[in-house]
Amino acid sequence: MYKVRAVRSKDYREDVLAGDWRKRRTIPTVEAEPDLVVEEAASGFCGAVVACAKDAVTLEDRFGNRRMFPLAAAGFLIDGEVVTLTRPTSAAAITPQRTASGSVAVPGVKAKVAKASRIYVEGVHDAALVERVWGEDLRIEGVVVEPLHGVDDLPALIRDFGPGPGRKLGVLVDHLVPGSKESRIVAEVSSPHVLVTGHPFVDIWEAVKPSAVGIAAWPTVPKGTDWKQGVCDALGVGDPQEMWRRVIRSVSSYADVEPELLGAVERLIDHVTADVYGV
Repeated sequence: MYKVRAVRSKDYREDVLAGDWRKRRTIPTVEAEPDLVVEEAASGFCGAVVACAKDAVTLEDRFGNRRMFPLAAAGFLIDGEVVTLTRPTSAAAITPQRTASGSVAVPGVKAKVAKASRIYVEGVHDAALVERVWGEDLRIEGVVVEPLHGVDDLPALIRDFGPGPGRKLGVLVDHLVPGSKESRIVAEVSSPHVLVTGHPFVDIWEAVKPSAVGIAAWPTVPKGTDWKQGVCDALGVGDPQEMWRRVIRSVSSYADVEPELLGAVERLIDHVTADVYGV
């Protein structure tokens, strides 16, 4: 028979019932640093922190949609774990560092030597606007933007460029709508190394949001009238150069241009940089 031996509490290394074992688990507190990915449990909205005010945090999902939530909300999740968000203690961390295109800035990275791939746009104003919004991103990727001064002879320009693997071409076309002259020209392009995108606006000026320029809407210009001059006449501006300076000064980030232009340029950048990522 086994002999039963009395066991004293000191025979254990620690008393498993010691302390307040009924105490609730502490929810960790996390600072809402820029680009921290969190989920708001009640709505299921998941995104990166893009701004944090005194009482609220703004999240942006992968589609660019933004929503604001009160910091006092008890249902934030990080990797499935419940956390409490607080405003960052560092003032510099409250505003994320982003380029004009909305991309996360990469401090200290030098511009790359220009690659063989290119992006063609229709004119000098188109090139200036693309540079204004995407210039920093393009320099990091080593992609050059060149004005064409029109796309009437686009197939010949593409042949002269000689696209191929590692030498891709992207083309941004104004007024690319069904039935237009531009759409018929673009239909002749068949190279897999060339991507042509466009926006529906008559001129690149119109791709800038009227609110950014300080007007209610872009004027309707009668057919047969030079569009730029017609805009100037309707707005009472002296000449197109004066109006252009007003337009380009009004653009400080992607938020100042229409989504149709944003999508068209982003697709071109993805196309000409695909080789970098092994695509």
